[in-house]
Amino acid sequence: MAPNRPVPISVDDAIGGLRFLPDRTPTIDPERSAEAFARLSAYRDGAIFVGHWAGTSEWERHTAGDEVVMIIDGTTTIYFLDGEAEHSATLRSGELVVVPGGTWHRFETPDSVKVLSVTPQPTDHTADRPV
Repeated sequence: MAPNRPVPISVDDAIGGLRFLPDRTPTIDPERSAEAFARLSAYRDGAIFVGHWAGTSEWERHTAGDEVVMIIDGTTTIYFLDGEAEHSATLRSGELVVVPGGTWHRFETPDSVKVLSVTPQPTDHTADRPV
């Protein structure tokens, strides 16, 4: 069996190959949004992804571990649920946040954002604010 060798991945090329999704919504058809996201590589119990969109995402959480979200270009606001309280943080190009495992979160992006995430699986999704 041949050893597993690292292979460089161009994040810029991967993002350049995406189709910008200008009107993301929490209930958008997955087929319509598929070209705005790409899986770059497997990583531990999940994968490394990139995306390019504007709009509002659904709520999501990752119960198997923390998620790293880094902004490659643009600006977005990420919302977190902490019990009943909702908190937000604005993320700009070059900034990242570590979303603790099991934390419900979503994004509001009025213009455009290019994102890289290291995302554990499985992921739970809901269009409505979790209770």
